[in-house]
Amino acid sequence: MAETTVVHLLRHGEVHNPANVLYGRLPDYHLSENGRLMAKTVAKSVAGRDVTALFSSPLERAQETAAPLAETFGLEVTLDERLIEAQNIFEGLPVGGGDGVFRNPRLYRYLWNPLRPSWGEPYNHLVRRMRAAVVAARDAARGHEAILVSHQLPIWTIRLAAEGRRLPHDPRRRQCGLASLTSFCFEGSRLVSVGYSEPAAALVKRPTVPGA
Repeated sequence: MAETTVVHLLRHGEVHNPANVLYGRLPDYHLSENGRLMAKTVAKSVAGRDVTALFSSPLERAQETAAPLAETFGLEVTLDERLIEAQNIFEGLPVGGGDGVFRNPRLYRYLWNPLRPSWGEPYNHLVRRMRAAVVAARDAARGHEAILVSHQLPIWTIRLAAEGRRLPHDPRRRQCGLASLTSFCFEGSRLVSVGYSEPAAALVKRPTVPGA
């Protein structure tokens, strides 16, 4: 029988973002106190798993989410640029209330093609880099488990691709909550199932910025 390997894609925890902006790849966006608690909660929930490899997006909020896992499993965190947040024209802009990007006519020129999407990194680019990161993690943890800390849109996009679904989607319908785990189970090199769990769901206090 082929060996079983599980690759978990972990979305980072809640971020301190009082201005409610889409922070994207901007530096200096860190976990909130609640976000740090989320990260610790996830680490406790998976402490009994056979995790032998740990990877993270280079952004601060992802590394901070990975830190309790590194301590739990005694692993070094390998930074992987392929796990970084998607590029987005609207970085740094508010996305809710009266000043939201969808209420500003000057920004409409970026919204012409939601299928690509025209305002950011194309979905097919996201799939290519995330697939490469997942395969690398699968090979590093053959017969065991790996955790990759990333961001909502990259995780959701590779899940859509893995399940054979269309990549264009409504951001409000993503199943990828804060500190959630999207788990790819492989038999050898063949993906056999995709699972989803929210170990820190009880700590989610309010809706968050889509794509953050």
